[in-house]
Amino acid sequence: MKVPPAMVGSQPQRVLLLYSTINGHTLHICERLEQVIQGLGHKTTLKAMAQAQQLEVAQFDRVVIGASIRYGHHRPNVKAFIDQHCSALQSRPSAFFSVNVVARKPHKATPQGNPYARKFLQSLAWQPDLAAVFAGKLDYPSYDFFDRQMIRLIMWVTHGPTDPSAVVEFTDWAQVETFGRAFCALPSKP
Repeated sequence: MKVPPAMVGSQPQRVLLLYSTINGHTLHICERLEQVIQGLGHKTTLKAMAQAQQLEVAQFDRVVIGASIRYGHHRPNVKAFIDQHCSALQSRPSAFFSVNVVARKPHKATPQGNPYARKFLQSLAWQPDLAAVFAGKLDYPSYDFFDRQMIRLIMWVTHGPTDPSAVVEFTDWAQVETFGRAFCALPSKP
């Protein structure tokens, strides 16, 4: 990912970090982004998508939305929020990232190469200024019986880990931090 040059003399910005997660890993990615963004002098608000209905997007200078997938789909409330707030998202620097285990494969770790992120982004009127795909985490012991079996089957078909006791984190944290810096370097919109 090419990182834009840092903005010279930029003022602290109010940044909204919204996340949709099933097992908590997207939240962990947002927490790392929050550290990077705060480290660059900005104020952050971190909220679950389920809490987003009470938010007024217009009170923030920048917005990041992160969403995990399960069985090939992002949760419906993510698209509903984006559709509802499309004009506000378009009017300020904004970013989106998808989290999925498919992104453990390098050719599926970009918005263009990842079928889930590509399909989701194409379904939106909003076009984020920055988009990324981060490899997620497998945590078989935390899944219920059905999910554990289904995910093991998917991993078997795609040549991934299938040991039901395995916990495997595929996330490239340097990529996450680079994304956070690139997001902060996006120019403000008039």
